[in-house]
Amino acid sequence: MTDTKSLNSLTDTNSLTDTTTRSRWALLRATLATQRRNLTIATLIGLLWMCGKVAVPRLVGIGIDRGIEADDRVWLWAGLVAAAGIASGIFTAFRRYYAFREARWTETKLREQLFGHILRLHIGYHDRSQTGQLMSRSSSDLQQIQAFVVMIPITLSNFAMIISVTVILALTNPLLTVVALAPLPLVNFAGRRFSSSIHPAVQAVQQEQAELATVVEETVSGVRVIKGFGAESVQSAKLEVEADDIRRVSIDAAKIRAKYLPAIELLPQIGLIGVLGVGGLQVIDGTLTLGELVSFNIYVALLVAPLRMLGMTIAWGQRAGAAIERINEVLDTVPLITDPALPTALPTAPNNSAHNNSAHNNSAIGAVRFDGVDFGYDDDLRVLQNFNLELAAGQSIALVGRTGSGKSTVARLLIRFYDADAGSITIDGVPIGDLALHELRRAVGVVFEDTLLFHDSVAANIAFADPDASRDAIERAARLAGAHDFIMGLPNAYETQLGERGYSLSGGQRQRIAIARAILADPRILVLDDATSAVDPSMEHEIRSAMSTVMDGRTTIVIAHRPGTIALADTVALLDEGRVIATGTHDHLLATDARYREVLAAMSDADRAAAVETVTPAKTSGSGSS
Repeated sequence: MTDTKSLNSLTDTNSLTDTTTRSRWALLRATLATQRRNLTIATLIGLLWMCGKVAVPRLVGIGIDRGIEADDRVWLWAGLVAAAGIASGIFTAFRRYYAFREARWTETKLREQLFGHILRLHIGYHDRSQTGQLMSRSSSDLQQIQAFVVMIPITLSNFAMIISVTVILALTNPLLTVVALAPLPLVNFAGRRFSSSIHPAVQAVQQEQAELATVVEETVSGVRVIKGFGAESVQSAKLEVEADDIRRVSIDAAKIRAKYLPAIELLPQIGLIGVLGVGGLQVIDGTLTLGELVSFNIYVALLVAPLRMLGMTIAWGQRAGAAIERINEVLDTVPLITDPALPTALPTAPNNSAHNNSAHNNSAIGAVRFDGVDFGYDDDLRVLQNFNLELAAGQSIALVGRTGSGKSTVARLLIRFYDADAGSITIDGVPIGDLALHELRRAVGVVFEDTLLFHDSVAANIAFADPDASRDAIERAARLAGAHDFIMGLPNAYETQLGERGYSLSGGQRQRIAIARAILADPRILVLDDATSAVDPSMEHEIRSAMSTVMDGRTTIVIAHRPGTIALADTVALLDEGRVIATGTHDHLLATDARYREVLAAMSDADRAAAVETVTPAKTSGSGSS
């Protein structure tokens, strides 16, 4: 089932990827390189911890031998053992603090890098990506990397302890050392087998976790649709499938751990048993003192925990490796829409005056031209074909056409959500491909059909594009959008916190806040993408009034299907099969063009059908008698 689902995973096989795809660990190495200083400090602290741990067995052995010899200074050796233990404990605390601090720093930097790259990726990538997959990479995968980075300074100090203890043992008693370390080759063999077996299992677990996150995200974001159709059981069934898949692959991974980890932990204990047997005979023979045997045994015991930690580090490393591969799938995707190497600036108005947020009132800027534009979301399906459209600065035009005629595509090309396959698009004579994306998208403001408001205050939503805007500017934009009165009626006026996506407001209220947001951004070109489609026709006049205000003197493209909204524009362009087939005023086309009347009639029928569905109550069984 995992193989089937992988076909729908985050990676878009049609997206461009870097031809020099980074190795699994290159990303982590590059991040850790900036942390060399603090990681070095953490490692040095770990070495001091190791010195304290290594000193204890030696001091214990000397103390035992001195006690057997009736030395009166046994208390001194006991005190030294205590001091070494206290020092080791102190350095343990510092070692863990530095390890976790650097691990969290790594996680933060990688999250910022990943988040920034996701924002830079083109809309086409997001069209085919699962939100849950991106969320999984931005959360659980990064946590796996963080858990591995924690182990780096700890593992280095453990490795130093293994080497130090091995040297001490070899110098103390070579024969016992061979007996103690004889199982280590088997430990190494088991570790390698474990590493190669656990990696695909861990990848499967993380993939299934991402699939589960996708179901949860879609369920939460689409809860209104789910409840509206009474489809809770459908989503519950999907979640059950994903949860079962996670359980299955997790059990597979647990079986691998259960197979190898006990062996990795047990084998060093076999060496300890051998030391007790051979060393005991040497004590009896008098070739080894009791203190030396106890010290030797403690040293061998000290090896057990670091060796066990090495096994855990291998496991964490495999999880981190799988996580890095999944993150690299995103980071290796090259954005198709990027800034030009040498951006061109848009021309400014002749008087260089700033806009005043009340109305654009400067028809010297904002000219738009589409010249012979071809575009298709897929190679086999053209949406626009030889599309030509020209707007003078300050002119408004309504795009009208049947569903699929390319109206919204025009807006998406204008703000470079996608690049045209052929032809050119210019703003004030400058090809949009020569503009920096930030400048282009500040110059073109879009009020989308699906208004998205953020879980923030009303004021913050209006000032989304300009968080430093003054309260006067925010209120002025709200008044022009016809939103001020209903905002003042909210519990905390402009400081009222909106629910997710603004669903605590009506469709008309959300749309007016979106228009206020566009007014405050003060773009030279405004696109109203079916901005009244979500509003009840009886309330449409309120939105039209706000639209008329913001359109005044500003180049505007209105994508609409209601006659009242279409009539706001100076000119109407009728689209069919990706071309402009007629232009003129609304009244002129209504009187002279049969195709225009047919399109309006079809859209009016759709509106009436939607209204009937909205106002007709659902019948319930047993509600009356026939």
